[in-house]
Amino acid sequence: MSIAGGYHKALESAGALAMGTCQIFTKNNNQWRAKPISDEEADRFKAALKTHAIAHPLSHDSYLINLAAPDPELWKRSIDAFIVELQRAEQLAIPYVVAHPGAYTTTSEAAGLKRIALALDEVHAQTPRLAAQCLLELTAGQGSNLGWRFEHMATILDLVNDPDRLGLCFDTCHVFAAGYPLALKKDYQRTMKELDQVVGLSRIKAFHLNDSKKELGSRVDRHEHIGQGKLGLEAFRNLLNDRRFKKTPMYLETPKGPHTDETTGIEEDWDATNLRVLRNLVGRAKTD
Repeated sequence: MSIAGGYHKALESAGALAMGTCQIFTKNNNQWRAKPISDEEADRFKAALKTHAIAHPLSHDSYLINLAAPDPELWKRSIDAFIVELQRAEQLAIPYVVAHPGAYTTTSEAAGLKRIALALDEVHAQTPRLAAQCLLELTAGQGSNLGWRFEHMATILDLVNDPDRLGLCFDTCHVFAAGYPLALKKDYQRTMKELDQVVGLSRIKAFHLNDSKKELGSRVDRHEHIGQGKLGLEAFRNLLNDRRFKKTPMYLETPKGPHTDETTGIEEDWDATNLRVLRNLVGRAKTD
């Protein structure tokens, strides 16, 4: 949700749709600089969490941050910027900051993964008392982006000094685009079994719910409205009726804006439509 007009405005928008979750950027996601969060802004946000019954706030870090960067200056700047992201989340009582692991650019997967682990160790060393934690997001794997294989996440967790300060964010579009099928019940179960064996399902602290404009294994990150992409409704039916994730918060990252509903002919926001589609799948499990 947009924070235009104040951080609390995002929670008002979420509350209007009876959401129990809300993800925000705590600053402009395409800029390094960030205006400090005042105590008044933080207090108003925390009060709005209670007013609108948002149990699971979440933030996403800047897209400029690259913890795998081989360039020393960009790597150091990324570490410093991510520390600020965690501090801002802490101010707002947000427990997790979602981060793409990083892109190795001119080096290699192995070198990039080591670089990410070293960066996270430095972040943790400089923030020993922060409660806010990093959630590494599973990615689609565009270009040299890391995190599109479950093994990438396992390697990072093995390399860091304090893996208990890390969790995972499972993005349905990304995982599908990375090559893991989710639609057929047997494929969904196989994908989740593999993730459990390689990393552990208990590491998943959040889901991003997005359909995909591109095909399975395309390695292209393009989000689509629920049920209108290559993933289709069944993947979401499988996930929403998986009892293991009944209490794991889930967040929409689908395209924004108004539209006219084809069934009712009423103009409404896409968030409302996507939420209704998802909620209609709950309790309606299907077997192959």
